[in-house]
Amino acid sequence: MSDEPLFGPPSLRFRPRSLALLGAGGVLLLVGVVARDPIPLFAAVPLLLAPAAAALAGPKANPKVDFRWGETGSGAQVSIAGSVRPDRSVHPGDLVVELDRPGGLLEQGPVRYAVKEGALEFTASWAAPEPTIALVGAPSVVWRDPAGLVERPVDGVSGQLVVTRYPPELLRLGAVRLDRTTVLPGETRSRRIGATGEFFGIREAEPEDPPRRLNWRASARVGRLLANEYALERTGDVVLLLDARPSELGAAIDERLLSIGRAAVDGIAESFLRIKSRVGVAVYGEFLDAVPLSTGRAHAFRIRNALLRAHLAETPGPSERCAVAFRRYYPPGVTTIVLSPLADENGRALVSHLRRRGYRVVVLSPSPLPLLLGPRLPAEDEELAARLARLERRSQVARTWRVAPAIDWEEFRSLGGFVEFLKRPTTRRIS
Repeated sequence: MSDEPLFGPPSLRFRPRSLALLGAGGVLLLVGVVARDPIPLFAAVPLLLAPAAAALAGPKANPKVDFRWGETGSGAQVSIAGSVRPDRSVHPGDLVVELDRPGGLLEQGPVRYAVKEGALEFTASWAAPEPTIALVGAPSVVWRDPAGLVERPVDGVSGQLVVTRYPPELLRLGAVRLDRTTVLPGETRSRRIGATGEFFGIREAEPEDPPRRLNWRASARVGRLLANEYALERTGDVVLLLDARPSELGAAIDERLLSIGRAAVDGIAESFLRIKSRVGVAVYGEFLDAVPLSTGRAHAFRIRNALLRAHLAETPGPSERCAVAFRRYYPPGVTTIVLSPLADENGRALVSHLRRRGYRVVVLSPSPLPLLLGPRLPAEDEELAARLARLERRSQVARTWRVAPAIDWEEFRSLGGFVEFLKRPTTRRIS
């Protein structure tokens, strides 16, 4: 029997166990009337009155709670911990918390509950085997009587958590210096530029800044070390394009590759926004969904919301449509990082159309091989199938290199090759 409540008003819900008791009481009542036996009648009375008694013994209105929660953990470990502190009308041990685990996260064990200092504390241990960005909705918290007959929802539970896991090498992207492509609003070019470039502004000092770069007068005024920032230190604009079109790999593999691509876009965008770069993000399925170039904390939230909305398109749009729409949002010449599995000709055609319209394209391709290869074949055939699949994959990446640099991303826990390529871009292949 389902554990969901079947009937009752929204504020007070009777559970399936109440329906079973009422059914059993009705049968006993009918038997007692037909047989004219008082024993079934007396046995039916408590069964019929139990749901009503449980409802009257509980709170008369929805309890109010103080709800707090957060996400911790590092690497593949994800820990969701929180506490629910109710008012005096209910006991915290009568509260039931149900978490909705998003896709892409695996459960490591059952949720642990503990009553401490008038609050119900819960801890969920999950794991992220692959890079992911997932939205955890507010849990369902209800008051339930000890017999499990009735329940009431509580007031005060709200909020969402965003779980992000991406390779730690993306934190080193601050050392990457991209080419300046467009003049910023209000920026003027100086005729006299020294060895460190023209003065741009003042920033917080970093441990590696030499003493001559520190602005001692500004530091003395504010009471902390500040350093001069020059235009030569600032990076250029970057656009991240996520290919969300279906491929020949199948919907299941495409969804997992799209989740990995979303996490990589989030990590790369966050790294460049941290050094005050202008970042744009676009998702192309059947049509282009673009976030224009900008910077700042509010822009990071816009990018994350766009990534959480991204889904696998049902119908793939033509590559030329994406390139035409791209010109409406981003200027030609801007550095464009395309995340595509390159599973068919659509990915390479997209890169070709972007290059023809003047965009400097670098392809970061999540490889489907780790998701496709597995112990599904006999041992003697598995090695041969893996070798053939890797040769085909290398051929796909090599054909893309004829148009633009392409980095094959097979080890999802590391992006060292991609970061090193951005630091020292070359025209040779990256293995």
